[in-house]
Amino acid sequence: MDVIPDFQPLYKQVYDVLVRRIAEGAWLPAQSLPSEQALAAELRVSQGTVRKALDALAAENLVQRHQGKGTYVAEHTQEHALFRFFRLAKPNTDGERVTPESSTARCKRRLATAAEAGKLHLPKSTNVIEIRRIRLIEGVPAVSERIVVPLKLFPELDHQPALPNTLYSLYQSVYGISISVAKEELSAVISNKSDEKELGIKPGTPLLKVDRVAIAIGGQRAELRVSRCDTRNVVYAIDVN
Repeated sequence: MDVIPDFQPLYKQVYDVLVRRIAEGAWLPAQSLPSEQALAAELRVSQGTVRKALDALAAENLVQRHQGKGTYVAEHTQEHALFRFFRLAKPNTDGERVTPESSTARCKRRLATAAEAGKLHLPKSTNVIEIRRIRLIEGVPAVSERIVVPLKLFPELDHQPALPNTLYSLYQSVYGISISVAKEELSAVISNKSDEKELGIKPGTPLLKVDRVAIAIGGQRAELRVSRCDTRNVVYAIDVN
């Protein structure tokens, strides 16, 4: 039985216990959690405390709550992952999201650079898998992607017969790694020769660069992704409330 510490609000203590169990695979994607009453009895807290913890998990898209059916571990379907984590839209369309298609991925194993190791919180000279691919919008190359993941977390990822359009669903279904948070930094850059070849653009074309670190349930940094976007075809769109 989990021992709940006493140095933070009680619902947050319950939240941390449930996050750890999900991260450890106690409940699989799309699997239901025990009832609020059962969890309350096991953890020796009130049902209201459990409900508050589950509400916090739902607000972070770690679980999904269905009235009259219960609470389920969130599943990264292709559609769900695209809507939640892919923020690109068509220009001048009031933020209308676009569904990207992927070219054939090119994969290789290598050692992480110092910068990559720092962003992924890895020891120096850690083995990683690098994935390169082009994302197309309505058949037109729009985004070049470089994705770096730790080999230890995703063994044989580079030997998968075909990588899906949205990798997060594969991370979850095959490796048990559920992405919960994506931290992004945006910057403006000028195209290089590789961009110009891959995206079919002229030298010196301005691009939007998106650096993303994807963090799994439990806090482990699972993926570094650098996207270089031709903003003639796509823009970065978010809603600010």
